[in-house]
Amino acid sequence: MENPLEQFVVRPLIHLNAGGYDLSFTQSSLIMMIGIALITAMMVLSMRPKALVPGRWQSLTETLHDFIFGMVSENLGEETRKFFPFVFSIFVLVLMGNLLGLVPYSFAYTSHISVTAALALFVFFVSIAVGFAYHGLHFFSTFVPPGLPFLMKIVIVPIEVVSFLSRPFSLAVRLAANMTAGHTMLKIFGGFCISLGIILGVFPMLVNVALLGLELLVAFIQAYVFAVLTCLYIKFSIELH
Repeated sequence: MENPLEQFVVRPLIHLNAGGYDLSFTQSSLIMMIGIALITAMMVLSMRPKALVPGRWQSLTETLHDFIFGMVSENLGEETRKFFPFVFSIFVLVLMGNLLGLVPYSFAYTSHISVTAALALFVFFVSIAVGFAYHGLHFFSTFVPPGLPFLMKIVIVPIEVVSFLSRPFSLAVRLAANMTAGHTMLKIFGGFCISLGIILGVFPMLVNVALLGLELLVAFIQAYVFAVLTCLYIKFSIELH
């Protein structure tokens, strides 16, 4: 049976080298470009008619918009309109990566820690920028809970700093680990379907069908969790939690 982790190997499609750095165009880059193209096409084409009675695609897009807008509104309140485009973009990018990874012979770019880490760090630095924009240097007070005695501050402040710096790590690892685990299980049971033959292979095939349904659910949940945590990090920067 083929190594189930073989599917996560990044392979160059066009070899490029500049100053000793490998800038090759890989299958991961290709799938990301396809994902962005699909997102753009869906948003532009579905909203172009602007019908009073929306069709299927327009209804889907409006439902997705309202769902994320409601989630952002619950967390950010009056600041919703400022940050909704950012959170919505993060959500659809992660969701598209999760869904494209379930297409046979495709590639799950959200299963790679380099991709999820880049997204997590981007969210992390945006939340820091928001904190400084709203509070200036007073933003550092988020590491010092009010009313603490001096001796307690010596203990609590380092804990708060470590907790703050761990945000992008937990955000990146959570998404990558869930996608990697799910796709690995699909690959393993897919191998069982072949190796056990026509009769016995039916059982792992049924398991794989159930796993595929579960992975579709996980794809939405993980995109939602990523978007929710993005909202919370921005909220904490605004309210200095």
